[in-house]
Amino acid sequence: MIDCLYWPTPNGWKVTIMLEECGLDYRIVPIDIGAGDQFTEDFLRVSPNNRMPAIIDHAPLGGGAPLGLFESGAILEYLADKSGRFLPSQGPQRYQVLQWVHWQMANLGPMMGNANHFKNYARNIADNPEHLTYAVNRFSGEVDRLAGVMDAQLSVNTYLAGEAYSIADIITWPWAFLLKRINNENMWTTFPDLKRWIDLVGSREAVEVGRKVGAELGKQERTEAENQRRRETLFNQTHEKVRLARAAAAKANSGKK
Repeated sequence: MIDCLYWPTPNGWKVTIMLEECGLDYRIVPIDIGAGDQFTEDFLRVSPNNRMPAIIDHAPLGGGAPLGLFESGAILEYLADKSGRFLPSQGPQRYQVLQWVHWQMANLGPMMGNANHFKNYARNIADNPEHLTYAVNRFSGEVDRLAGVMDAQLSVNTYLAGEAYSIADIITWPWAFLLKRINNENMWTTFPDLKRWIDLVGSREAVEVGRKVGAELGKQERTEAENQRRRETLFNQTHEKVRLARAAAAKANSGKK
């Protein structure tokens, strides 16, 4: 059994889609990132970067004690090796896949996350929303460039790493699926091969199921004050947040002895 420490976001979907594709037994452990669950001692023990997703495999590849992993790229590579699916075990094609996995981790995910933050969230917390224009244009422009990179690759390949569906597609699709949230309605006219691929991957049953896991978690009704507190928890974090969370957990644990 695999514990999936999760909240329904694009990064969380990567892991639930992969688990569904591989047919591995798993259970969801909700990590409410707006409530600060990512700063608890138990979670930090698995994910010291205080970010979800993470997993704990209670029957790890190779045997031994339960294995905790964080970072979605590492998790997907591990699950691929464990299941023997969606990543060649050796040879040039393995690295063709992994280069696109790392491309997503270093490029599409961070750039879309920044673009989405400044375009759709920062206006709710900024002192002067007009000051956001440069950031919105900077990151939206980079997202546009990256969409062009994918479209060019997909104009000569069925999938991102070639003719076989792989973890490169699984890790990239949850963000690419949301591209129109960042850029304009004409995106699919501009990038037709990217749109073909998004529809192709999205038609897979495991992708549809994995994307909907825990959907109800993010749909709870909250007051504006509650939403403001959640935004403050999510944004403008520093090392102090993690340090204080660890200290509080350590104090609580010492009181139990």
